[in-house]
Amino acid sequence: MPRIAPTARKALLTLHLVTSLGWLGADLVLLTLGIAAQRGADPAVVYPVAGLVGTVLFAPLSVLVWLVGVASALLTPWGLLRYRWVVVKLVITTVMVGLVLFLLTPKLRHAGALGAALPTRERADLVIAPAVSTSLMIIATVLSTYKPWGRRPARARRPRAAHATTHPSPAGSTGRDRAPTR
Repeated sequence: MPRIAPTARKALLTLHLVTSLGWLGADLVLLTLGIAAQRGADPAVVYPVAGLVGTVLFAPLSVLVWLVGVASALLTPWGLLRYRWVVVKLVITTVMVGLVLFLLTPKLRHAGALGAALPTRERADLVIAPAVSTSLMIIATVLSTYKPWGRRPARARRPRAAHATTHPSPAGSTGRDRAPTR
């Protein structure tokens, strides 16, 4: 697994932070616009703006955050599947990117095209989706900050016959029934 120099790692981390903050910011803008429309703001103005923000900012930033996050994991000691918190963040982000690209962005475009004609039942989706994604982004941020759970367990290795018999064995054991030591 390739590693990068500390300055390049810091640059990659900075890029990940900036794109993630941009994604969160765009999400909060969408949430604000959805709430504003629910509270009486002109849907003919709000929904086209939401469609523009979703298409021009939110969707591209979601993909960029995922790509930079994967690159960061692969090029740093954290690894992509080595730590549980990284795996959970990867799953959260991957699911969110899929939902953004295949569900939310088309709904935002549809809302932008309809404006005030958007049915009431569809307007709630434009509040619920950004509220859920904001919550998931906050969870991912907490995981990055606290890094809970430690490393994932290593795969069980088959002990080599020579290696397994060289360790002192407990009372009468041949050493072959013991787990290898690290």
